[in-house]
Amino acid sequence: MKKTILSCFLLLAALGAQAAVDTSATYIYSSDFNQIRAGAGLPLGLNAAIGLEGRYVEDKFSTDDGAFKDPVYSVYLPIQLDLDLVKVNLTPFYYFKNKSSDDNFKDPYAYGLNAQLVMNLREDEVEELYTQAYIGASYARQKAALWRQDQAPANENYTQMAYTLGVRQNFFSSFTFHAAATAYQYPNGISDVEAFRGIMDINDLAYTQSYDVNRALGKYALSARITRIWPEKHSTLYVAYHYAEFYTADSEHSFLLGNTFLVASNARMDVAYNHLQNANGKNKRDILFANLNISF
Repeated sequence: MKKTILSCFLLLAALGAQAAVDTSATYIYSSDFNQIRAGAGLPLGLNAAIGLEGRYVEDKFSTDDGAFKDPVYSVYLPIQLDLDLVKVNLTPFYYFKNKSSDDNFKDPYAYGLNAQLVMNLREDEVEELYTQAYIGASYARQKAALWRQDQAPANENYTQMAYTLGVRQNFFSSFTFHAAATAYQYPNGISDVEAFRGIMDINDLAYTQSYDVNRALGKYALSARITRIWPEKHSTLYVAYHYAEFYTADSEHSFLLGNTFLVASNARMDVAYNHLQNANGKNKRDILFANLNISF
């Protein structure tokens, strides 16, 4: 799997030899996991761009209880199309097979597609105002262990879908407000599912303002984000919140505080602190996020 990811990165580098390339490196830490992300993107013309990202997750909790014998590897291929009035973002992804010492959890893997359509509802260059709305639809299928009511646990190929509505509003190039709502669907049925153990992070279906690795089956999520922008300094300060309910986990609150700034003319940092806790105030956890983006 490591060779596959490396080969994809080398191919992308070869394609971008004569074009500007944006590279990204991310480290995310919490008491439950370490996560490393590395990616690159390049334009294919004025209206299209393609990228590649690989992720490595060392899941401490799942390793200790026997869920995963190896770190979790996944790969993503983001594609962006700018069609003037609308933008289309497509991100196919794949989770490589893992091993488990749990007899109920054999050879888990996952694959899927996150699709998003972004529409410009208003754009005023004179007043420096814009309003965007977006619709997201995501699909994933993974081999996972399900505990259904009155049945023995079994490995199943389980399908998950997510639908998102969101809006972004800019105010005089100084503030941006972002709100979104996501609902999840399970074509294989959810009413009799008592427990679930999969390999995919639910944030791959819809990002909900959290850097946590969450493999629960979601009901819905509501999120909001406010960003203060200093254009002359090329920096921002943002705060975000989400509330999410799940079928196989307790509902949760997420609080996010972050800052982006230039470290060089072609390099930008994004650092953030993410606090999560269950709705009952228990199971509190803190996440540290650091991302470096360099353009060549």
